[in-house]
Amino acid sequence: MAYQAAGVTLTDVQRPVADQLGAVTADLRSIISAEFTLVEAVNEHLLQMQGKLFRPTLLLLAHEASGLRDPRALRLAAIIELIHLATLVHDDSVDHSAMRRGMPTVNSLFSHQISVIMGDYLYSRAIIELVRLDDLEPLRVLSRVTNEMTVGEMRQLAAHDALGFREEDYELLIRSKTASLVAAACEVGALYADPAQRHALRRYGEALGMAFQITDDLLDYTEGEAVTGKPSGQDLKEHKVTLPLIAALPHFTLEERREVQRLFLEAEAPDRRVGRVMESVARHGGLEYARERAAAYAAEAEAALEDLGASVARDALRDAIAYAVERRR
Repeated sequence: MAYQAAGVTLTDVQRPVADQLGAVTADLRSIISAEFTLVEAVNEHLLQMQGKLFRPTLLLLAHEASGLRDPRALRLAAIIELIHLATLVHDDSVDHSAMRRGMPTVNSLFSHQISVIMGDYLYSRAIIELVRLDDLEPLRVLSRVTNEMTVGEMRQLAAHDALGFREEDYELLIRSKTASLVAAACEVGALYADPAQRHALRRYGEALGMAFQITDDLLDYTEGEAVTGKPSGQDLKEHKVTLPLIAALPHFTLEERREVQRLFLEAEAPDRRVGRVMESVARHGGLEYARERAAAYAAEAEAALEDLGASVARDALRDAIAYAVERRR
């Protein structure tokens, strides 16, 4: 299967739409521009922190793979990235994160209050642009998804019991918090395609989003900041219960379980305790189980692509699966 292929980079995935991504960034800059010095300062910082445009890439590839040629696709791709940026600003504020992608977060560089308000500003700009399209269909999809993501964030805040958080709870959380926006990007790219193609791309996006997030949580145990954009073990330091820990916990000794409890009770867990829990997770098969689950979702994503006709864009969507689950550098 394609997702098992090694060496696929995001540049490979983006090649069919590379000439459009520069326009997406320019569009994003124009959307968030404001005649207010503080907002412009935060905007400039956000644009420097901007990620790899993975979700806009998926939207544009889905658009091409479904045979559409709608000029509004570029604006929708910018809106998807705008919503993603808003979630990151809010997440960093909620988690009190100091760094993202090697740069200070908005809340650490400016203030917690500015971070909260800026996230709201970005969401409101997204809504304004959706309304300007004068089309209820993308507004319907993306308003539902932003609500799902908000509920997902609340689920994460409520997940304080590390020993009682189940795999079903985790899957529900990442489905709403991460996979929903990836699915929406793919669906919005194919809004006016044949319904079978639109549904196939939504299924593809949801499975891809699940595989992507599980891999992201796995990388927090196995890779450093160069890959994840944050120090290794950061999820544990922020008291986040992810799949590797959930899978390994039933096999922990009594002392290892107590170590986890102590970690989650400490406001600032020492690196040595975080390191010991990470070692226990690896020793008891948590990492391997997470890899298997990510691969299973990758297989679901690939199966969904079978409902699409052959095209360069469909091949790139298949490569996106490999990129999502094989990230190493």
